[in-house]
Amino acid sequence: MENADVGICRNPTNPAPTFHSHRHLGGVPSGCSLIIVISLLSPGQGSQTPGMLAPWLEQAGARDRIELWSKASGLDLERLGTTATAEEITDTAVTQPLVVATALLAFETLEARGLIAADTISAGHSVGELAAAAAAGVITTDEAVSLAAIRGAEMAKACALEPTGMSAVLGGAEDEVLARLEELDLTPANMNAAGQIVAAGRLDALEELAANPPAKARVRSLPVAGAFHTRFMAPAQDAVTAAAAKITPSDPKRPLLSNFDGALATSGTDALDRIAAQVTRPVRWDLCTAYLKSAQVSAVVELPPAGTLVGIAKREMRGTPNTALKTPADIDTLAETLVLG
Repeated sequence: MENADVGICRNPTNPAPTFHSHRHLGGVPSGCSLIIVISLLSPGQGSQTPGMLAPWLEQAGARDRIELWSKASGLDLERLGTTATAEEITDTAVTQPLVVATALLAFETLEARGLIAADTISAGHSVGELAAAAAAGVITTDEAVSLAAIRGAEMAKACALEPTGMSAVLGGAEDEVLARLEELDLTPANMNAAGQIVAAGRLDALEELAANPPAKARVRSLPVAGAFHTRFMAPAQDAVTAAAAKITPSDPKRPLLSNFDGALATSGTDALDRIAAQVTRPVRWDLCTAYLKSAQVSAVVELPPAGTLVGIAKREMRGTPNTALKTPADIDTLAETLVLG
């Protein structure tokens, strides 16, 4: 239909079609059988907060799952997700499996309650791609947490090899920002949204960027251990690729977006190959958002620890309803508003 804000549904008791907004989360016309297509987003490193796991442990079977994933990751995820300090969970080797495990607890609850339709579009930011792959059925939740633990540990090791870092470049003309990064041999490691690029590379180059930023741009240093999604992570990519090779992936049962180019994975093997290669490739979240906009998704739902990706969606997908799942109570609210065919 030419008007993206108009959908069509058919009441099973009345074959005559009714036209109305397809973004009707709440106030649904009686008998409407229109399918609401949602995007399910999985956050990445930087989204973690102290105690973020605590509310999710009250879900049936959650502690058993966390115990299993703790053994797989070699970490006490329950303690790390409930009582550990902010500094402790900032460690890359800890953050990545902890964030993925937290997201997957919520995902398993959503799936058990039948709240995820077959056409739900799954996407994850950076390490969140592992949770997204599990949500799409490409790998199991157990495999996702195990891979996240390997990824986090190996990226932490790679960070120790050479002093590198990351800085957010906010504002400025995109072409001018990218040109300045190229001058300094820096990589646009994350292109999250309009006016929001994360530069990564050697610390001296980042200092020069901060001292002489592109016109109308400001630079903010990020508290990370190294230059993620750049060539400096090559040793970690090799380790993740080797670990991924031991997994037999399934073809996606739900659409799965890739950080590489904002396109859908064509097979399970393609998805896993992309995720492994992404350790050294820039995150193109801007392209993922562009795909979601073109797909005219009716709602954006972010798995915990939620907030970052919903924040981007509020700016880039204005008018699209969004839900940040921070506690199980948010799932109850979502269940009341989602209409699934």
